[in-house]
Amino acid sequence: MKVLVNGIGNIGQTILGILCDYKLILKITEIYALKNTTISAWNKTEIDIIEQKGVIICSKSNSDFKGIDSIIDQIDYIFDCNANSFGMKNKQWYTSLKNLKGCSAQGSEKEFGISFMTGINNKVIKNEKFVHIVSCNTHAISSLITTLSNNNLSNFIEGDFVIVRRSEDLGNSQRLVGANVLSRHLDNTIGTHHAIDVKDLFQTKNTVLSIQSSDITTPSQLMHSVRFNLTFKNAPKQAEIEKFIENNSSVSITNKFDSNIIFELGRRYSRYGRLFSHTIINSNNLLFDAKNNSIKGWAFIPQEGNTILSTIHAFLLQTNINDDEYIINKLKLELIKKNW
Repeated sequence: MKVLVNGIGNIGQTILGILCDYKLILKITEIYALKNTTISAWNKTEIDIIEQKGVIICSKSNSDFKGIDSIIDQIDYIFDCNANSFGMKNKQWYTSLKNLKGCSAQGSEKEFGISFMTGINNKVIKNEKFVHIVSCNTHAISSLITTLSNNNLSNFIEGDFVIVRRSEDLGNSQRLVGANVLSRHLDNTIGTHHAIDVKDLFQTKNTVLSIQSSDITTPSQLMHSVRFNLTFKNAPKQAEIEKFIENNSSVSITNKFDSNIIFELGRRYSRYGRLFSHTIINSNNLLFDAKNNSIKGWAFIPQEGNTILSTIHAFLLQTNINDDEYIINKLKLELIKKNW
């Protein structure tokens, strides 16, 4: 299997690391990466590091690297890691590739293909050519709903979520804000795109959720967090919740209240400096409303890390690789720490 990672940014570099380290179990023979931005003296070092891992760097115009046109017809699968509609623009190109088995694009590229999150709608994308990996916040909200309901959505009534966003990737400075900035509600019933995207994800398997979301961006570059309020027909107790979290291999817990500390622990001790949990629940800080059968609390969101395993799982499902559950569970076991 020959694969191409299109876009070598925060997500692309982490995917390349996993593809290189787990090359055999993922049944990959060659790994290519397309660098879309200019390669110059100031960013050549990171390209050298990627090449040392065995990745073949390609370019559309730089003659110092392999021309993308010379290998594109040999590629079996493409991980598109672009944002800001570039993934959607690339789809026409991908459609013309006759030998391409599958392709995925990330969060912002919603119309790229069927929305997917590992553990939610695995069967829906089997052998599908184009798949959209839902965003980090969609991962977090979906995991909170499925985990705290113990995958019994018939017991779930409704959910309300407030996403507290960081404003920019740690290595960038283009979208930094100097104060708290509210997001516009796109729908006067559902709210911001976060709840809309979660509803759309579950609708791929004919499940309708009653949820709302709001969003506020803060002057931070570390982690998102989410305040949740979930209502059930019969709300679980603390001891039950602890078991539910333990049973979900994609979810972690913490007794810490400072995202700086959790982010730093992930940078020090987690593979590739990333946190791969779909969400990290502040499990010792839950609020229980017995009268209304509701549970409220906070969770941290490891953006850029929590979508990675869904991306790898999509590749396995789209290319019909045997033992996809065994492979993804092995990756979870080695990449996700249950307690931060």
